[in-house]
Amino acid sequence: MRNDINHLTPRQIVAELDKYIIGQHDAKRNVAIALRNRIRRMNVKSDIQRDIVPNNILMIGSTGVGKTEIARRLAKVANAPFTKVEASKFTEVGYVGRDVESMVRDLVEQSVHLVRENKNEAVKEKAAEAVDEIILDILIPPVKTTGFVRPGTSITTDFNPEQASEDELNERTRERFREKLKNGELEDRKIEINVKQSPPVGIGMIGNGMMDDASMAGIQEMISGMMPKRTKKRKVSIGEARKILMEEETSKLIDFDEVKEEAIRLAENNGIIFIDEIDKIASKSGKGSGGPDVSREGVQRDLLPIVEGSSVNTKYGIINTDHVLFIAAGAFHVSKPSDLIPELQGRFPIRVELNSLTEDDFYRILKEPKNALTKQYQALFEAEEVYLDFNDEAIREIAKLAFKINEEVENIGARRLHTVMSHLLNDFLFDVPDTIESNSRIIITKEMVQERLSSLVKNRDLSQYIL
Repeated sequence: MRNDINHLTPRQIVAELDKYIIGQHDAKRNVAIALRNRIRRMNVKSDIQRDIVPNNILMIGSTGVGKTEIARRLAKVANAPFTKVEASKFTEVGYVGRDVESMVRDLVEQSVHLVRENKNEAVKEKAAEAVDEIILDILIPPVKTTGFVRPGTSITTDFNPEQASEDELNERTRERFREKLKNGELEDRKIEINVKQSPPVGIGMIGNGMMDDASMAGIQEMISGMMPKRTKKRKVSIGEARKILMEEETSKLIDFDEVKEEAIRLAENNGIIFIDEIDKIASKSGKGSGGPDVSREGVQRDLLPIVEGSSVNTKYGIINTDHVLFIAAGAFHVSKPSDLIPELQGRFPIRVELNSLTEDDFYRILKEPKNALTKQYQALFEAEEVYLDFNDEAIREIAKLAFKINEEVENIGARRLHTVMSHLLNDFLFDVPDTIESNSRIIITKEMVQERLSSLVKNRDLSQYIL
């Protein structure tokens, strides 16, 4: 996957994003350039490579226009560690709340998970063979013998059970069971396996709660390492035993120190941190900080060293954030980007304004993306062998009503489509499979949309009073 990314041009990256996100070409273009610049930096041979830092992006746009989705899809295209945080949940040091370094620790966790998955895939076959042998030993214990018989080879071509020795008979039986295991014939059979039981370690507040997450995790790991490893017997099906043993055998084949080093390297060079609701920590222009705003500027100042580039201690090692790509987003209805402290503004040199969604955008969102809502509902109905179809006029009507409600009540962007589609299809979802039997076909027409959603449109004036 990593090699494939190296060949992706900015146009191809935009084309990948187009499969899931409608419109917002300017935002897609800028994130595609940012991703391609990372690949370019890695290919720079001179010492200047260390000095090339990413151009962080600030996305400005109301809710539901695709800010988060663009960042999340970009990370998937790049196969890069990605973490999303809400700026509003951080508070200034000394106040109750999470400290800003936790976002970097979350990124490293994601990176470790990605690297471990790739390593697991590499040793999957070898681990599966080892698991089969363990299960085989439980089913047909091998006979202790001084000779060595290679598994998977027949003892003799002209086999005579009466003249055969005990180890030959044993190996023959094992071979038959090995074949049955490979063919999945014994998956429901119960066997007894030894499962490692990690002792629960609970550590309360140490040092009046001033200990950071990394130190806490380190102490927990150290204590659990000192505790004796216990095993307990469990009676499970072979299918379940295969999953449990697969984890144990895979971990034996993987060097976790190598995983940690690779994960830190991956997070440093390819990590993406998405900071949402950044407008919520901007002080309102012309107002002094006080009351509930007391820690807003403090949070910005705490964020600054992370975005500028600093070393953060995690339980997997120290990570440098110089080359992590930060994408911040906010609606900026009340405050403006210029209300952020100047130093933080300077760290987000690329500003992209996302357009509000039109009625035509809603229509395209319902039809074109790979994960369009219409396709998701069709898949849900198909799981019950009921087939759902939408007339083109019906999709137009859904888009029109969603846009109208957004204009008149509260503009929540594409999220409004979830409300409208749920209201439209909930009765059908309730009736399947009791009233609507399998192999039925449901066709959604324009008239049906108008009839079922008329109450939603009529009641819009009362919605402001509903809690």
